[in-house]
Amino acid sequence: MLVSALAIAQQTPQSLPDAELPSLLAIYKDIHSHPELSGHEERTSALIAKELRAAGCEITDHFGKYDNPNLQGYGVIGIMKNGAGLTVLVRTDMDALPVEEETGLGYASKVTTKNDEGKDVHVMHACGHDAHIAAFIGTARALQRLKDQWHGTILFVAQPAEETGNGARALLKAGLYDRFRKPDFALGFHDKADMETGHIGVTEGYTYANVDSVNVTVRGVGGHGAYPHKTKDPIVLAAEMINAWQTIASRENNPLDPIVVTVGSIHGGTKHNIIPDEVKLQLTVRTYKADVRERVLAAIDQIAKGIAAAGGVPPERAPIVEILTDQFTPATYNNPELTKRLVAVWKVSLGNENVEIVDPTMGGEDFSEYSLPDHSIPAVDFHIGAVDPKKIADSKKTGNPLPSLHSSKFAPVPEPTIRVGIIGMTTAVLELMKK
Repeated sequence: MLVSALAIAQQTPQSLPDAELPSLLAIYKDIHSHPELSGHEERTSALIAKELRAAGCEITDHFGKYDNPNLQGYGVIGIMKNGAGLTVLVRTDMDALPVEEETGLGYASKVTTKNDEGKDVHVMHACGHDAHIAAFIGTARALQRLKDQWHGTILFVAQPAEETGNGARALLKAGLYDRFRKPDFALGFHDKADMETGHIGVTEGYTYANVDSVNVTVRGVGGHGAYPHKTKDPIVLAAEMINAWQTIASRENNPLDPIVVTVGSIHGGTKHNIIPDEVKLQLTVRTYKADVRERVLAAIDQIAKGIAAAGGVPPERAPIVEILTDQFTPATYNNPELTKRLVAVWKVSLGNENVEIVDPTMGGEDFSEYSLPDHSIPAVDFHIGAVDPKKIADSKKTGNPLPSLHSSKFAPVPEPTIRVGIIGMTTAVLELMKK
């Protein structure tokens, strides 16, 4: 009995992951080999529910409510209680991407399925959510064994549909904070495809951007390509709009407030000698601040309609600018005070040289939803290094880029990525809930 008590007393967040790694690697490889698209995480969520239950959590599964009635919620909520105290939310994502894997791994995905449009697609964990899940389960196991070092309630959230930006919203809409409880803090992590294993990276303040999807239909008056003077050419108008939208960043916006306006898709016309009646454009718009976002979206609309009017398009054929509000992902804001507090803890647990302050990105991450629109719940979403240091050194030396997130060739180095994810998340929770 004395030996057992001593062994428990000697357990630390740094020592626990090593014993768990063999089983966590098996879980990682299983999930990697069986990826599921956003909103269809049935097998993955069942596995997580089983593992969280084994770690001592009270489980609610099949949780979530989408705007699309055809989607079933596959969120998993695990509650780990340990007396009175604060509540901390710990989140992982679960979904994979419609990508054909080209990593050459022995456990590479060979899965194909139909997407929501009924098209046959390959499926791959090209963003590392499989590593997130393994580290998430490892964190639950570690905190169950370290109950002598914390008190309160941990809200483990396995979230579907991060890649489509509506998974966190679906959980909140289903009453995540009403049915369970509103957390005092929210924590998340994500592997990083240009950071070496063994490292944690974090950004103070804005770390991911607002993400808006915008559809623009440029309507003209079609006709024969030989007689353009008898038409109002929507292709020419669309080209002018694409260039003019870039002046929002260069001439209408404070240079200190980052924005991106990218036209990712343009479709118009059917034949060489026919001027079409309309052109359809799809834009992604990235911003940080709410007021900047509003101004950019308004400017996109104003420029489109101004160019059409200047081109002689009649008012009834003005462009249609549609902001897809159901696909909006708000900016992720790392609470500065909380970030500083956790950085100090990570430097102790991992070493000063293994904790990096990294630049924000214009990528999107719906972890932002958990801190609520007013950021009233302090939150931190940190990065986990996922790349062999030698590969990073070779890339810097040769100039050959590393596979990025969402690449068919990206896969984290699993063991150190999972291990540091567990240490980073476990020490963060212990800091916030320490006795």
